[in-house]
Amino acid sequence: MERRAIRLLGLDPGLRSTGWGLIEVRGNRLSHVANGSVRSEAETDLPRRLVQLHDGLKAIIERYRPDWAAVEETFVNKNPGSTLKLGQARAIALLVPAQAGIAIAEYSPNLIKKSVVGGGHAEKEQIHAMVRVLLPGVAISGPDAADALAVAICHAHHAASRERWAGGRVLAGAAP
Repeated sequence: MERRAIRLLGLDPGLRSTGWGLIEVRGNRLSHVANGSVRSEAETDLPRRLVQLHDGLKAIIERYRPDWAAVEETFVNKNPGSTLKLGQARAIALLVPAQAGIAIAEYSPNLIKKSVVGGGHAEKEQIHAMVRVLLPGVAISGPDAADALAVAICHAHHAASRERWAGGRVLAGAAP
């Protein structure tokens, strides 16, 4: 009996541009569904920018109905103001799927790189190249979308392992 495909939404939070990538997992096969980025207007104030990210992500979730979401964890910048703004964009990336009742996983940048490329210190070009290998024929809309697809791929690999350990409950809808 073949299982239904599971839809995974990967999110790469950013205040200027939050990348998103949606893949389907059926067994050990990954396939691309869609990708893009939600942008906020730099010339507007922070609360309005956060609303723009919220509304954009909400529309994507309503359109594609993912089963899971995975979000990249924030790394600390040298500039505390930039880190704080990234954290606020990341909060929106966590909030919107949670409001929709979607289970959310979080992954560090190094784990995402290791899962997709095999090394935790891979360059962006290596990550994007491997995303193209793992999702043949994908047309990636930009760097943020490529990073988001990498987050979704990372989650697919780790959720599949947890599913095997948990006897099939993880991708079937139970929390990790």
